[in-house]
Amino acid sequence: MKTKAIAGALMAAASVAGSGNVDARSARTSDKPNIIVILVDDMGYSDLGCYGSEIETPNIDRLAQSGIRYRTFYNNARSSPTRASLMTGLYPHQAGVGALGRVPGYANYQGYANKDNVFIPEVLRPAGYFSVMTGKWHLGYHQGVTPITRGFDRSLNAPVGGFYFWNDNGHKKGDNKVTLYMNDRAVPFDSPLLPRQWYSTHLWVKAGLEYIDEAVGSGKPFFWYMAHNAAHFPLQAPAETIAKYRGKYMEGWETVRDRRRARQIEMGLFTPDEPLTPRNPKAPDWEGLATEEKERYDLQMAIYAAVIEELDKSVGRITEYLKEKGILDNTLILLMSDNGGNGEPGIEGRLVGSDPGAANSTVFLGAAWADVANTPFFLYKHHGHEGGCNTPLIASWPGGIDKHLQGSIDKRTVGHMVDIMATLEQVGGGNYSAVGKSKTGAKVPPMEGTSLVPSFSGRKVERSNPIIVEHEGNKMLRDGEWKIVQEYGEPLWNLYNMRVDPTEMNDLAASHPDKLKEMTAKYEKMAAHIGVEPGIEFKIGKWYTPVYEYPKH
Repeated sequence: MKTKAIAGALMAAASVAGSGNVDARSARTSDKPNIIVILVDDMGYSDLGCYGSEIETPNIDRLAQSGIRYRTFYNNARSSPTRASLMTGLYPHQAGVGALGRVPGYANYQGYANKDNVFIPEVLRPAGYFSVMTGKWHLGYHQGVTPITRGFDRSLNAPVGGFYFWNDNGHKKGDNKVTLYMNDRAVPFDSPLLPRQWYSTHLWVKAGLEYIDEAVGSGKPFFWYMAHNAAHFPLQAPAETIAKYRGKYMEGWETVRDRRRARQIEMGLFTPDEPLTPRNPKAPDWEGLATEEKERYDLQMAIYAAVIEELDKSVGRITEYLKEKGILDNTLILLMSDNGGNGEPGIEGRLVGSDPGAANSTVFLGAAWADVANTPFFLYKHHGHEGGCNTPLIASWPGGIDKHLQGSIDKRTVGHMVDIMATLEQVGGGNYSAVGKSKTGAKVPPMEGTSLVPSFSGRKVERSNPIIVEHEGNKMLRDGEWKIVQEYGEPLWNLYNMRVDPTEMNDLAASHPDKLKEMTAKYEKMAAHIGVEPGIEFKIGKWYTPVYEYPKH
């Protein structure tokens, strides 16, 4: 890439867009921490080395060693609903994204972010922050909800995603419409402003580093929202990285899952008394598969592993830059996933194309391997059980997290994506309530989350309300150590005491009817508060196996 090509183009476009300079009334900002939020797409709970994986993720593992790994942090079980919560500090229904797409007739399910909220950069701008967004947006770009209109100073984004390589024809629709936007201006895949023969995971990082270099050069703190499309289908990665993993998964999903579980116990993430959930009963026994079937599944997982490793390499480029600039210690990095591992489209997954993993191929992980991705939990993306909505969360801040906590695992804190706004407001010295009015002129609703900052010094995160996840009829509520879940189409609620049963293996609904009644009443209250519409009908995906069909331990 030509030196500063993207940055220069975006500065010119920024003046046109009017996103302009930081408020001149801002307080002194030189001592404020920089903030990077890295959101990964469709990555399972155990896909990082520091959460038990065999996939090589040394750079992310080093972040964990300089920070805190959280055992329980919830997303909204699906891409755009999670992104809406992260950006607004509200639950997705409050932000207009109650489901992935539009449900006609329901304002809370319009399928893109509404205007009755404020986004993180709109809160941080008065505090002097320069805000950057790169990667997958998925908040309603074509409905006018763009990074620049919502407070970011610089952006290179894909409205939805769906590609990895510069020469992938999957981005073309109709008359060759582009799907990259630079500061709200369309950019062709072969634009001279972009690197030649780019791979999206590294494109987002390279562009972002150029953008934040503007802030570093001017002495401003920066907020960078780095929203990857990895590891979302169609899974694609460089051939040499895929080759590293070919044959490593011929042992099968049972063996790989058991080894991840053993690592999780060894590192203290779980104890031997916290049982591994059973695999999906629809998944075949590995030893009963024909050799060609095993090779197909091995390739599928090798491609997925390669996507995760490339993601890790991109994180390494970020930390190298921060070290070179001498600002790593004063940079808070949060890394998490938007939902659990992806079981679509069923046990077998998908492997389509003459060269699977290359541009123009289509690869889905599938539910059998998603069982591995979500070790030790069960169920997948979409669902309210832990496999669907519990994400790894790493918080790294060498200068801001107590030294004795660096490298630790936090099993006490229970968080949710709505907490990111409150956390960054406190860290960055913003004032959410002072923003006052939303784009509609209405007063913005109070944040739903609570700051995670107390956990950075080992203190308890105080939460006044339960955590709720509702996605297309899949429901859960977490209140302290108790959790209830009801998957769409199932008649009964499950009740778990998560303090002693973090993998949801002991349903207490029948033995604790009073607690179940109390929890379901809290769910109904929270659901009404955030605008859940209980009467909407949704489809049940072929990946889903009802909870009651799983074998009991």
